[in-house]
Amino acid sequence: MENPASSPQQHSHELRGQIDLRFVTHLTKRTYAVILAGGRGRRLENLTDWRAKPAVPFAGKFRIIDFALSNCVNSGIRRIGIATQYKAQSLIRHIQGGWSFLDGRLQEFIDLLPAQQQIQESWYKGTADAVFQNLDVLRRNSPDYVLILSGDHVYKMDYGKMLADHVECGADMTVACHEVPIAEASSFGVMGVDNEKRITRFQEKPTDPAPIPGRPDRALASMGIYVFNAMFLFEQLIKDADTANSSHDFGNDMIPSLIKNYRVFAHRFADSWVGDHETAYWRDVGTVDAYWAANIDLTKVVPELNLYDREWPIWTYQEQQPPAKFVFDDDGCRGMAVDSLVSGGCIISGSTVRRSLLFSNIRVEANALVEDSVILPNVVIGRDASIKRAVIDRRCLIPSGLVVGADIEEDRRRFHVTENGITLITPEMLGQRIHQVR
Repeated sequence: MENPASSPQQHSHELRGQIDLRFVTHLTKRTYAVILAGGRGRRLENLTDWRAKPAVPFAGKFRIIDFALSNCVNSGIRRIGIATQYKAQSLIRHIQGGWSFLDGRLQEFIDLLPAQQQIQESWYKGTADAVFQNLDVLRRNSPDYVLILSGDHVYKMDYGKMLADHVECGADMTVACHEVPIAEASSFGVMGVDNEKRITRFQEKPTDPAPIPGRPDRALASMGIYVFNAMFLFEQLIKDADTANSSHDFGNDMIPSLIKNYRVFAHRFADSWVGDHETAYWRDVGTVDAYWAANIDLTKVVPELNLYDREWPIWTYQEQQPPAKFVFDDDGCRGMAVDSLVSGGCIISGSTVRRSLLFSNIRVEANALVEDSVILPNVVIGRDASIKRAVIDRRCLIPSGLVVGADIEEDRRRFHVTENGITLITPEMLGQRIHQVR
């Protein structure tokens, strides 16, 4: 059964099979992107007590959402809506401060789409409902294609290539996919495809995920990135909203129902990722262990994620900070950092930092040691402290002499320690109340 809403796919045969830059630009200008950024991200534990997961700092100066936004801008998609819900203030402030360079005179903009109960007297119930409740915004912008993204993954991708693939296949919907280890596949939507890349099977977070044929150790996982023909999407969202037993989620409800009757295709991330590493880089940094590992990986000589790529920059809010400073060069009191990333405004004062990532405006005081740790902005690490294998949240004041990472059981009595032995410290765990609610 074909859907008449497929009409935007009816391009000339000359364009098919010869995707060039003009064609891709033609598609991206007719696309509106919706970034779903309303989730808390509970697996990040206390890091999301006061911020949504997409607003969590990453890589020394960015927020997680900057990667999806940068991919949009670099791909030529500059009409963007961000659907927010859970504790969105820091995210909204970041968007207002760092993404105001888009020019409305050229039809470039970012719409902030908080849950406003525009259609129903309820908050966003699921990913599909978050888009449905903003149908009026989408219709006003009259796109031919709608790109739906998750705001909480770290990767670099040319969405223009996915749009071109969508048109080439004559698809109603296209789902970006990536190969993941079978042991991790239960956290994703897992799909099966035929020889033409058409999706024949889709299971959301299955307990027993099906492997890729001939590759028992790998599964084909959805990345939460979708391209729809706009009119087709509008029709299906209304249909889903009228379905009483639906959870109003793309993975749980819409995709499994659509693959039976419509042209739903897979787009392999390997065909559109941006980078110079052998393997396409995509990370779900949704746990403290994954978040720590992805940040620490950036301290390697050649990390998998290249942040120095001028052809595909990651844009963000640029804090006005002085250069990082390293002071004292005496035996036993030498300010130094090795195999580390140190951001602006930091002062390493007679202390040592190894294999760590320091965000902006951090002070590491005399004789302190920081190893294999991720330190978020505006942290002070007191004299003689020893911090190993830790994530320290924004605005913590680490007491002088505190030892972290030497005795896991002792750390568990005071802080949150993950299965892999990473210690998460927030101001509240230290008895420092930086959020005044009463």
